[in-house]
Amino acid sequence: MKVQKRVTISIVSVVIFFVLWQVAATQQWVDPLLLPSLTDIGLTTQELFEEGYRDVPLWQNIAVSLARALSAFTVAILLGIPLGLMMGMSEGLSAVLDPFIQFLRPLPKIALIPLAVVWLGIGEASKFFLIFISTFLSVVVGASAAVERIGRSRIRVAQTLGASPRQIFLRVVLPDTLPELFTTVRLSIGIGWTSLIAAEMVAASSGLGWMVINASAYLRTDIVMLGILLLGGIGYLLDLLLLGLQRVIVPWAGKE
Repeated sequence: MKVQKRVTISIVSVVIFFVLWQVAATQQWVDPLLLPSLTDIGLTTQELFEEGYRDVPLWQNIAVSLARALSAFTVAILLGIPLGLMMGMSEGLSAVLDPFIQFLRPLPKIALIPLAVVWLGIGEASKFFLIFISTFLSVVVGASAAVERIGRSRIRVAQTLGASPRQIFLRVVLPDTLPELFTTVRLSIGIGWTSLIAAEMVAASSGLGWMVINASAYLRTDIVMLGILLLGGIGYLLDLLLLGLQRVIVPWAGKE
């Protein structure tokens, strides 16, 4: 399917979805408390930009959440990719670390909140940790798996031919793993972004996750829905940004 046709179909499907949403809400097919109309959400958005939610402007909530997430993503990627690649290239290192990573990775990160508070307090450090650990573990597993798909036999062949570790990494491992590393980063950032709400449950006073949780306690469904739309939309834009970056840096991906 051509890209233009695919994009057109996607746009039409989204428009139809929002039209049905608006009709269902305005005709009160669903209780407005459960499903506010897009018109109401639009008015709420204007109100939050002008007056804020609990004295915190909407743009500030967006900026705070992005700052928390992007800082954790950056550190997780910078640490996770090298570690994962080393685990993929070294059976010994993989044997040592893999049990711990596989134990921690499926744990619901919300279960780590009490421990994060005890270790790091209720400030930004605990929020950073929750987003970081969610992203980091997925990056490590994905990067390690990307190397294993190459096959250690190819690495041994390069070693037999006299290639140095640096040459093996630059000429064998990195070119073959880059496409999968981008996919891993995209998936890991998605996982880390979903941990944002859990992170902002830790005594936060700003951020989209905090806004959604706080508004739900007061049955402000319009604010909750707005927060959900913003969280999903920003996550989607981050994924599109990474996809565009992948096409520039790894133009050969998917063309074998």
